[in-house]
Amino acid sequence: MDTRNSRKPRKHRAFRLAGPKAAISSEQAEQLRRIPSVDELLLRPRLAEFAKRMDRHQLVLLLREVLSTIRTQISAPESGVAPSVAVTPLDFDSIEELIAAEADRILRPSLQAVINATGVILHTNLGRAPLSSAVVEAIKNAATQYSNLEYSLASGARGRRDDHTSELLGRLTGAEDAIVVNNCAAAVLLVLAALARGGEVIVSRGELIEIGDGFRIPEIMAQSGALLREVGTTNRTRLRDYENAINENTRVLLRVHPSNFKITGFAEKPSLTELAELSGRTSVPLVEDLGSGSLVDLGASGFAEPTVRHSIEADVGLVMFSGDKLLGGPQAGIIAGKKELVQGVRRHPLFRALRVDKLSIAALEVTLNSYLRSAWEEIPAQRMIRLTAEELRQRAENFLRQIRSLLPSADAKMEIADGFSLAGGGSTPDQSLPSKIISVSSAKYAVAKLEQRLRRPAHGPSVIARVEENRVILDLRTVFPEQQQQLAESLAAALR
Repeated sequence: MDTRNSRKPRKHRAFRLAGPKAAISSEQAEQLRRIPSVDELLLRPRLAEFAKRMDRHQLVLLLREVLSTIRTQISAPESGVAPSVAVTPLDFDSIEELIAAEADRILRPSLQAVINATGVILHTNLGRAPLSSAVVEAIKNAATQYSNLEYSLASGARGRRDDHTSELLGRLTGAEDAIVVNNCAAAVLLVLAALARGGEVIVSRGELIEIGDGFRIPEIMAQSGALLREVGTTNRTRLRDYENAINENTRVLLRVHPSNFKITGFAEKPSLTELAELSGRTSVPLVEDLGSGSLVDLGASGFAEPTVRHSIEADVGLVMFSGDKLLGGPQAGIIAGKKELVQGVRRHPLFRALRVDKLSIAALEVTLNSYLRSAWEEIPAQRMIRLTAEELRQRAENFLRQIRSLLPSADAKMEIADGFSLAGGGSTPDQSLPSKIISVSSAKYAVAKLEQRLRRPAHGPSVIARVEENRVILDLRTVFPEQQQQLAESLAAALR
């Protein structure tokens, strides 16, 4: 008789200890025997409710994971598994509470709104540029309804998604044409792949930069298939360095704006006009990675940042810039410039892989329309940049009155002081905006603990603040007026 398949199926084993089997004490063995089964736990009232809120298979997997962790904590406490529940005494209630807490955590959205009290307007870690209510409404409409994303209502034929933004970008920058991809890094990759694959790209050594999250110009060039040709030195590059490097394999002259650093002192580089003239004489396209991509002159607000129009008017062939930095819109990489070059880039197969979706198109179109009407108040990032120190002083005084009414007897020191706000997001590295900040210290809590209590409150939104000179610093420039009462309540709770 063949008995190979007559064995009883082996029960599911949720974990396995590495190495030789470790000896366990009688107490540990008793604790392991008392661990309930998955089926028993599923009958518990609270977990039965979770079975209605999440897929049963997922709930079973969660139960097995938690039980496996408990077994490991009992059998091998030295394993490094952080204890998440007291296993002595071990009972249904404690295990049920642990599983319910884990289920709650998994079902709760990880991405959540926070109050940005850092004064960094384009805070990369906090999502960069916030969007206006008009943009949110446009996103909602695009997301919940059909639209003419790639359909021409005039002709009844297929259209192009670029049409919704290209004319607006042309009017605002002076460019002949423009397309949009998912970020500026993608724009650089696409342009170099389309124009310079297999050929050389000439770039100054002083512009071989690295920006956030390890994005390096030389590496993105390598991915595009273009060959890097460095010229000049870190601090000085002259026009003749570019001229001497041009040969039959040269495909692009690349200019990279130093959005996140600045070289000062004994430094020199040719102007855009000089490079554009060289491009015209040699028929080698001049391409500029402008990074932050300001559409308007922010000099009156304190930022000396070049505009996209300045580059276009200097006869740069293509300009790449971000949509969610100084422009203040959604994440996007915009490629604007001469029509022949833009269309050549658009035809590259990578364009389809890197293009943006209908939600980004909707958000960008509304943001650009605000620029067309000079409606700066509609663009949160632009509105924050334009706030004066006097306006911030008045808001800070109102805030202190709010907090003192909520916490009249707090053993804390709060005062208004001079400070500075930053653009952030890899923009204007050596420039800041004069601001009025609120410094907070507590006799009850150390500054690190106070910052943690703001960041991880028992109730309400997380507040992200700065810590300077043993004080918690709040800068209301990046706090929306409608959030101010909420911030006061959060600070009062943190100080209690």
